[in-house]
This record gives sequence, structure tokens and C-alpha cells, in this order.
Amino acid sequence: MKRPAERVLDNMENRELTMDDYLAMFRRRTKVILIPALLAPLAGFLVSFVFSPKYTSQSLVLVEAPKIPDAVVQQVFTEDLTQHIATIEQQVLSPSRLRPMVERWGLAKGGQNVDDAMDNIRLNMTIQPVITDLSQFGAGAKKKPGQSSPVPGFNVNYTASTAREAQQICTDLTSMLLEEDLKSRQDATQGTTVFLTKQVEDAKQTLDDMDKKLAAFKNQHMGQLPGDEDNNLKILMGLNSQLDANTQSLNRATQDKSYTESMLAQQLAAWKTSQSASNPQTLQTQLSQLQAQLIDLQGRYTEDHPDVIKTKGDIAEVKKQLAAINDNSVKATDPASEKGSASEPPEIRQLRLQIHQYQDMIAQTTRDQKKLQQEISVYQSRVSSSPGVEGEYKELARDYDNAQKVYLDDLAKQSTSKMATQAQQQQQGEQMALLNPANLPDSPSFPNRLLFAGGGLGAGLVLGLGITLWLELRDKSIRTEADAEAALGLPLLVSIPWVVETAPANGSEKRRFWSRKKEPEEKETARV
Repeated sequence: MKRPAERVLDNMENRELTMDDYLAMFRRRTKVILIPALLAPLAGFLVSFVFSPKYTSQSLVLVEAPKIPDAVVQQVFTEDLTQHIATIEQQVLSPSRLRPMVERWGLAKGGQNVDDAMDNIRLNMTIQPVITDLSQFGAGAKKKPGQSSPVPGFNVNYTASTAREAQQICTDLTSMLLEEDLKSRQDATQGTTVFLTKQVEDAKQTLDDMDKKLAAFKNQHMGQLPGDEDNNLKILMGLNSQLDANTQSLNRATQDKSYTESMLAQQLAAWKTSQSASNPQTLQTQLSQLQAQLIDLQGRYTEDHPDVIKTKGDIAEVKKQLAAINDNSVKATDPASEKGSASEPPEIRQLRLQIHQYQDMIAQTTRDQKKLQQEISVYQSRVSSSPGVEGEYKELARDYDNAQKVYLDDLAKQSTSKMATQAQQQQQGEQMALLNPANLPDSPSFPNRLLFAGGGLGAGLVLGLGITLWLELRDKSIRTEADAEAALGLPLLVSIPWVVETAPANGSEKRRFWSRKKEPEEKETARV
């Protein structure tokens, strides 16, 4: 069980402090806070003289925009500028580039070897991009792909133990950066040109191969290509019409030949009858008259008419007589084998000539008919196979168009790359230029004595506040009514203020009055 004094202390520690309490603490501990705060900056300033001074030289490199507008020559070098700067920095800080500089300036000293000197250069060199909106001035300035912020330039900083050494090394490093940038850009544009030239050659070879395949396909499927189907249908319709006309001509020629052969047979029979002893010419003439009469009667009457029947009977009787006469001369009356003679009448020779003409006409018409049928078969085959050929042709044409597009694109890129390479060689493209050379530092960049003094001030304030907090935590005095209520745990009924004797304004006599203000030297009277 806790004693009363311990309970009083616990109650005071758990009391919630107000702003007036904190201000009272600050007034009581003003000296404790101010003395360390005044002495620590002086100590920090003096400590800065212990460190060896370091000098930093700085140069400014400007990234110039292309002198030729992008509409004329597009930049082949599209790497992000920040990444490009980091790349050339790594190349400049490589051993092959730093070793000659270390040997030239004799930086390997004080027991250091060349590798240690190169590591020291890498540690003391920094590059700070200059981020500003200046690069956006002008209509031709555009943001590069992948570039997060405009960087028109950067600062090269180098820190050394002497100002002259810092300036010399910063100058060399800046020169190497500019040389490496120019070399990398020229290599990039030239390498791009070589690559695109090879791409153009490959694309041209592919285009030539596709051109040959397309030409061979056209020759192989002549008349079956897209666009020929309508023409084939028109030609097929024309051939069918010609075939119909040819068939009609052949039929007419065949009929005319048959009629002429019958006429020739009649003429031969009559002529041979007149030349024989029985003289059948009269019978033949009679037969011809009866046949003509029969034709006339058939045109006027029906087959059942008595005149028609009588005429048919007379014709049959005359034919029997002629058949009897011509039994011995059947072969002679065959018009196909009859060669004729000079003694034949002109009518018979004319009929033989007409028969030969009809035979030639029939033969020619038959040949034309076969030719038309063959052509019709060819065009029918073309029309039926056109859909499949059209699909293959479209596929070849699409591949050819793609190859041609690739070739034209590569050719345009090659032309642009060549122009960009020429612009880079003539320093007309984007490049880096030294705007401010490395300066000779007037004062050391380290140590910063003001910074040391400021650090000492902060440390002094922290120390003073810490001591004040420690003293307040150890102080258990009761100074206010709130302290008394918290310590006793009882409500305060009445308080007796401090009685202070003060002199009147005119100095005539002293007055005694009640006051709640407590002087610092009287605080011990209220201690429990």
C-alpha cells in the first residue's frame, strides 16, 4: 500500500498540463535553454575548421535543339535524354577513358594506385540535369518519346582537395562527355542507316519474288482472274449463239445437199434413159409432170380426194416402168460415185458442182462446230473455276501489297536516316554544347561553416530542451491551485495569496496588499 506522499506525487504526475503550465516552465528554464543554444553554434563553427576543405568546380552543358525542323528530318536518335546522359556518363567513367586522364594529371598519389584514383573520380563526379521549360520555347520544340520532363542541359560537378585540380578534372570530364555524345549519336545514325539499307534490300528481294509469283500465276490462269468472269460469260454467250447459227447452217446445207442429190439423180436418170434404147426420157418427163401435178393437188385438196389418189397411182405406175429400165444402171445413177463426163448436159454438171460445194460447206461447218464446242468447254471450265482462282489471286495480291508497303516504308525510313546522318555529321541535329566552362571555385564547397553553425544551433536547442524536460520531471513543487487539487485529490475551498510589500509611486510610505504572484526566490515556502 502506497504512503500518502507517494500518492500525492502520483496525482501530480497524472495531471493534464495546459499552455500556461508550459509557458511557466519556459520562463523558469530560460537560461537552461538559451545557454546551450548560444554556445553550440560557436562550437559547430569551430569544429568546421577541423575538416579538410573540398572545392567543387561546375560546368554547364546545353542540349541544343535540331537546327533542321522535324518535318524535314526526323531524329533517328530517339532515346530518352536522361537515359542517354546516364549512358555516356558510364562510358566516360569506364577504366579505358579514365586511366589516361589519371596518368596525365598524376592523380595516383599518396600511396594510391590507378584503380583507387579512378574510384575517387567516380565518387566525386556528379551530373545534375537542368529541368526547366526553356526547351519548350519555339514551335519546333517537341517532347521526345519517353521523356518525362524537358531537360535542355545539365551541370557537371567535380569535387577535389584543391580548386585548380577540381577545375582541370571537371574540364576533362566535360570534354569527354561531349565527345562521347557526338560519337554515340553518329554511331547511332550510321548504324541505323546500315540496318535500314539491309532491310530495304531484303524487302526489295521479297517484293521481286512476290512479283514473279504473281506474274506466273497470271500466265497460268489467264482468263480466270478476278474481273474476267463477266467477260468469260459474255464470250460464252456469244459462242453459244455462234454454235446455234452454225448448227442451223449445217442443217440447211445438209437439206440442200439432199435436195440437190435428188435432182441430180432425176436428171441423170432422164439423161441416161434418153441415151438408152427404151428411151425413158418421156417417162421421166411424165413422172416430173405428175409429181408437179400432185404437189399442186395436195396444196388444194386433201389426201382422200379422187384426183390426188389417181395422180399418186399414175406416179406409181411410171416409177415401176422407170425402175424396170434402171435396174441395170443403179450404180450409174448413184450421184456419190458418179464422176460425170464431158458429154453430160450443163444442168447435170451444175448440179454436181453444187453438191461438191455443199459437201465442202458441211465439212467446214462441222469443223467450226467442233471448234466452237471446244471453246465453249474451255470457257465453261474458266467460269466454274473462277471462284477458287480468285481466292488464290487475292491472297497473292494481298501478300504482294504487304511486301510493297514494307518496301516503301523501309525506303522512306532509309532516306530519312541518311538525311539524319548527314545532318548529324554537319552538326545540324540535336547536340550538346558547352555553355559555361568549368569554373575555378573561390571558396570551398565543404565544410559549409554556416551549415555547421546552424547544425550547432539545432543541437543546442535540442540539448537545452532535453535538460529542461529532465529538470521539470525531477521537480515536485506545488505552484498553482491546480497542482494543489491534483496533489490532495480534494476540491480547493480557499486560497491565501502571497503578501508582498511594495513602495508607493511617490516613495512616501509602504503599502501592503494581497497578490497571487509568486516570486522565484519564494517558491521554497510553498514546497510540501
